[in-house]
Amino acid sequence: MQQELEFHQLKYFLAVARAGNFTRAAEELGVSQPTLSRSIQKLEAQLEQPLFERKPREVTLTDLGEVFVNRAEQILALVEDTLTELTDAAESGRVRLGVIPTIAPFFLPSVLQDFAKKHSDVSVVVQEDTTDNLLKRCSHGEVDLAILALPITARYLEIESLFEEELVLVMPTNHPLVKKKTISLKDVKALSFVMLDEAHCLSDNIASFCRRQQVQPVSIERTSQLATVQELVSLDHGISMVPKMAQVLDQSKRRVYRSFSGQKPTRTVAMVANPYRYESKWLIAFKEHLRAVGKKFQ
Repeated sequence: MQQELEFHQLKYFLAVARAGNFTRAAEELGVSQPTLSRSIQKLEAQLEQPLFERKPREVTLTDLGEVFVNRAEQILALVEDTLTELTDAAESGRVRLGVIPTIAPFFLPSVLQDFAKKHSDVSVVVQEDTTDNLLKRCSHGEVDLAILALPITARYLEIESLFEEELVLVMPTNHPLVKKKTISLKDVKALSFVMLDEAHCLSDNIASFCRRQQVQPVSIERTSQLATVQELVSLDHGISMVPKMAQVLDQSKRRVYRSFSGQKPTRTVAMVANPYRYESKWLIAFKEHLRAVGKKFQ
């Protein structure tokens, strides 16, 4: 068996393993499908065993493929960590940060601005995505740190809570509840809600709280952007719940925000990292900065 393996072969193999399809993997890698197929075939020839079971529309890992996934990830992580250490030693820095869309536009601007004042030589590269995708990227070493909302189910990742944030009711200015001095969850249980789609954890936060209070929101519209939720509320499509940080930055006079009386719905914002990856001094500094910011929210 030939032992010479090339790094691009490992990257190609992992891309196919994650995509479960040669066409999708080739698109993600920016290479042609024949090029990708030849690389995988060469790798299998070197190992003298197949890594994938080929099916009409998908591929699945063989037993050897399952073992090789872990080894390939470890090898590439070691190479990347080594390069990061060398970059760190050269006194230049980069932090790859993943953030969910219901946090990024409201929380990040001031956080990044304040961090840049202290660390002007560090580049923070932001990737906005859903919780599930960011957890995968964090596990695979594609992001150094992710800012998400609990609850999070993830193996082998380090989760640290930063602060708890209230979820507030948002209504159009002409809504009857605007005139009430106090609003309870029971006041809205029969009303129509505009919600984020199910890919966003904020919807889970709201639904979980309502279930505990034995209330089931009536969802009439779903969207992928929190700003769209706010605009649909303004247009009288329904009411909704949004994070307090979204209220703070909202300058519109076409909607009204109220806190619930009694037990208030909340979400917990946390940072997630892979403890098995090398932590540059820049990443350590950014995590400390987030902890300091989090204390201001408590």
